[in-house]
Amino acid sequence: MKVVSYLGGVPSPHKSPHKTEVLKRFVEGVNRIGDVGIAHEGRNLVTCDVGVIQGWVHSGSPNSKHLIVRKEVASNRQNKHTIIVDSNLFNYDVGRLHPKHYSRYSMDGVFPTTGNYFKDSINPARWKQISADLNLSLKDWRTNGRHILLACQRDGGWSMAGYNVVDWVNNTIAELRKYTDRPIIVRGHPGDKNAKQYLSQKNVDWQLSNNEKIKQDFLNAWATVTYNSSPGVASAIEGIPVFVTDPNARVSQAFEVANTNLADIENPKTFERQAWIEALSMSHWKFEELSSGAAWAHMRSYV
Repeated sequence: MKVVSYLGGVPSPHKSPHKTEVLKRFVEGVNRIGDVGIAHEGRNLVTCDVGVIQGWVHSGSPNSKHLIVRKEVASNRQNKHTIIVDSNLFNYDVGRLHPKHYSRYSMDGVFPTTGNYFKDSINPARWKQISADLNLSLKDWRTNGRHILLACQRDGGWSMAGYNVVDWVNNTIAELRKYTDRPIIVRGHPGDKNAKQYLSQKNVDWQLSNNEKIKQDFLNAWATVTYNSSPGVASAIEGIPVFVTDPNARVSQAFEVANTNLADIENPKTFERQAWIEALSMSHWKFEELSSGAAWAHMRSYV
């Protein structure tokens, strides 16, 4: 089997060397177990069984050189499949990068409804390993707390399908106010450089968070509300009830442990999480497992 990692799909490699490193290690592991792995530096397509890209792209993405590479790889009919390297859903408590360098992997899509997350066969030992590596554990569901946390996504990001973030904040708060008078804290997406600027027109009915880490906003939180983003996963792990407002809630990685009706904000449902977290762990692999071939050995059976 032939696997090609597209280094040309990485923006500013000198600023984010780990993004290039993950692609190089992936094909190192492919070669280690006897397949053909190529780290391709050009922007042209290479005929292969699997193309690997770091990050996703959507139809409305700008035509930057690295995004054009991603678009072409993702839509290339010469490849059987595309594997996408995405952000680590478990990294919320350790900062932007962790020495183990876990990333999330999916095939042919980045939503649970469109991509394969390699979880047909669950190995409970993976969550045990990840929880030990990242010092995480499932906290008991919280039954107290004061404020509601609204965790925003990137304005213009592909995951909101064009829904303006400020509109989402205003509409969500208007709906919440039908059912609760709790304080509301709005957290901008940490990767959106303009978030604080466009959220600075603070409404008298909510407060803008200035905290660096989301765990600071979780302190004394009653519930977390997202559109469909990854803070829902963090919230569920920390035992804080989650609400997902995307009409197609199944696209959220937290769907299986999330509420979908804001009318339940004062009486949120809680869920059994062990099966969910073990399944989620099957898509997360660290640098060491890429280089050894362990990650590819698991993914290979899905190709």
